[in-house]
Amino acid sequence: MMRWSPAAPARPGCPHNRLSRLLAAELPNGITVGASTLRPWASANFVGARHLFPCIGPVPARALQERLAALEWRLPGHIVADLSVEPGNDDGHFRIEILTVED
Repeated sequence: MMRWSPAAPARPGCPHNRLSRLLAAELPNGITVGASTLRPWASANFVGARHLFPCIGPVPARALQERLAALEWRLPGHIVADLSVEPGNDDGHFRIEILTVED
């Protein structure tokens, strides 16, 4: 079993960079995305990755999650299986987590 490492390269065809660009284009004005990371993910039936995007901005998490969940993400060879916006502390920090699986 391959262990996850922040230094390990992404699998070939990993959509992380494309997902980063698509997310940045869809976020409302005033939201800043920090340095994103990804973690390989697998279940008994699927292989994919968890993409984590730390953000700062004045948008309510619930409204942003509804907006992002309604999008049709175009990631060749991958599907967005889950998306969550997790509120942070009161100073506007929150995290967007997107789970992708290989198609």
